[in-house]
Amino acid sequence: MAETKSAFRPALIVVDMQEDFCPPNGTLAVHDGRTITPLINTLLALPTFTLRIGTKDWHPPTHISFASNHPGASPFTSTCTITNPYNPLESYETRLWPDHCIQHTPGAELVPELEAARLDKVIEKGTDPRVEMYSAFYDPLKNPQVSDSGLADVLKEAEVTHVYVVGLAGDYCVKCTAVDAHAEGFTTYVVEEGTKAVDSAAWEACKAEIQAAGVGVVSKDGPEVRRLFDV
Repeated sequence: MAETKSAFRPALIVVDMQEDFCPPNGTLAVHDGRTITPLINTLLALPTFTLRIGTKDWHPPTHISFASNHPGASPFTSTCTITNPYNPLESYETRLWPDHCIQHTPGAELVPELEAARLDKVIEKGTDPRVEMYSAFYDPLKNPQVSDSGLADVLKEAEVTHVYVVGLAGDYCVKCTAVDAHAEGFTTYVVEEGTKAVDSAAWEACKAEIQAAGVGVVSKDGPEVRRLFDV
């Protein structure tokens, strides 16, 4: 059966377009991170989207993912074990990072060239110092979950059917947000030209993982994006 226009209610999620993730001064700058902003602004301006959601890492200075909070650890190369504070039997390894996107600091601000006034809502994530939260939906702990942003409820209340994900970084927060959007039942796409990866050399392998999870990685010139301009 052909999809009707009423069955296409897309949302745009703009992930972590923050100063600390962008050159020239970001503490965790993604190479060419700022260059994706014009495409994101083009998408934000489209009337097709039912919702336009921005996200921000919003970490306390004591956040567990900061290498500075682990004596002897080095950002990018060291890891730590995160244990569910409510269930000591559940844990996972996470990469450690430079201090970044600390609450109420300039590095946590959205880049000024992003047309943030077009966003309907900005969700702050990673606010619990005990757990990492790459996804804009929730942390990866399951039994029980520790942090839930409420994003799934926001999208479902708006009767969103499709989710388009852009922003930083492609191999971490964009990836996890897109995978969780698909798991929540939305047809989900990552717009490839609208993201950049921390580990650019490993992007092709990361892209394969995203696709294996059921998410489309699509081109800005592909039919999945072009339909946004045609509705």
